[in-house]
Amino acid sequence: MRKKILLLVGLFLMSFQYIKAQGSPDYSGGLKFKFNEDGSKYLRLISWAQVQANYNTDETFDANGNENSKLNFNLRRARVLMFAQINKDFLILTHFGLNSLTSTTLSPTGKGDGSQLFFHDVWAQYNIGANHTVGGGLHYFNGISRLNNQSTLNMMTLDNNRQSWATIGLSDQFARHLGIFAKGSFNKLQYRVAINDASNATLDSRTPVAGEDAVYNGRSSLGSKDAGKTYAGYFDYHFFDQESNFLPYKVGTYLGGKKVFNVGAGFFLHPKGSVVDDGTLLNPDLKGEDVSIFALDAFYDAPIGDKGSAITAYAVYQNSDYGKDYLYSAYGTGSMLYAHVGYVFNGDKKKTRFQPYLSYGMHNYDAVSDDRTTLGVGINAFMSGHNSKLTLEYKNQQFGALDENIISLQAMIYL
Repeated sequence: MRKKILLLVGLFLMSFQYIKAQGSPDYSGGLKFKFNEDGSKYLRLISWAQVQANYNTDETFDANGNENSKLNFNLRRARVLMFAQINKDFLILTHFGLNSLTSTTLSPTGKGDGSQLFFHDVWAQYNIGANHTVGGGLHYFNGISRLNNQSTLNMMTLDNNRQSWATIGLSDQFARHLGIFAKGSFNKLQYRVAINDASNATLDSRTPVAGEDAVYNGRSSLGSKDAGKTYAGYFDYHFFDQESNFLPYKVGTYLGGKKVFNVGAGFFLHPKGSVVDDGTLLNPDLKGEDVSIFALDAFYDAPIGDKGSAITAYAVYQNSDYGKDYLYSAYGTGSMLYAHVGYVFNGDKKKTRFQPYLSYGMHNYDAVSDDRTTLGVGINAFMSGHNSKLTLEYKNQQFGALDENIISLQAMIYL
């Protein structure tokens, strides 16, 4: 019996393959468990972690008036993603993990809200032809822009441009909605569209005040009949190499592995998603206002010469209408311009390669006269492509009285 058990364990382990990937858009890396000889039926497992040390050059204080430490540590992301195909016509994906675990979100026994794992994605999808797919669940087939569909495995900058995740926590669960989607391509034009339920819970828990600005909690204030659905879509035309749309996660930089030039446009609509009070203090009269967000963007990534250097560039214009003079955290009715560019130096792809980059964003809001500006200067050290990299970044953010300067060092490994 013992020999049979050992034999079964050995066969099981031999059926696993570990593939070293360099941030492939179709996620060919990870552990792959084959259910047949040619590998067309499989289960794939991917795991990654991003750990940061953040130094704030300015003095900050907690809620009790105590001065905060300038140096803090952050488990920015710890994730596990699994997907499987038993038949070429359908796929199921599950993605779970945690985000931004810091000393303020740790709990004594690991049972606090900040310590909990949760599902980021769970969906099933079905092919209805060679180039078209439909599916449903908790999904990441978002609209608006490339950065609203950004993968966290292969970002060029330290992190995504926050305002590009334009609905995070407002109508969704961490940039994911619960609904149905369709995705595919017509020759060089790729598309993704979705109809979703808006979340009843929202980070914007403010109560609308008579005569004042809009509040984004339409479903909880007006109910699901009036403010229950959201609609999203993103379309991009691929002039050169075709990117994979097998999964929704957009690649941040290919490090010269492809020659890509895409132009895209997208939208997000949430009818009556925001609420204003047209009544009085004693007699409130809540009315819904439509949330509409549109964007145009362009992405370029290409090798330069034949010695390993490459350039990555991206730019987006986004117009956001969250309702009358809406302003909450980094989000508000107004417009945004954001761009970043990076350059990979010549070097042996099997050794450490360096990629300095620059990012800049400008955001104006209807509610205030001040613009929000963000400037990032950083460098990536790719020790094994995106599988093992270090990122050092200086970021300045200015908005009104805020003038924040943070230096971050992030280590990332994904398998």
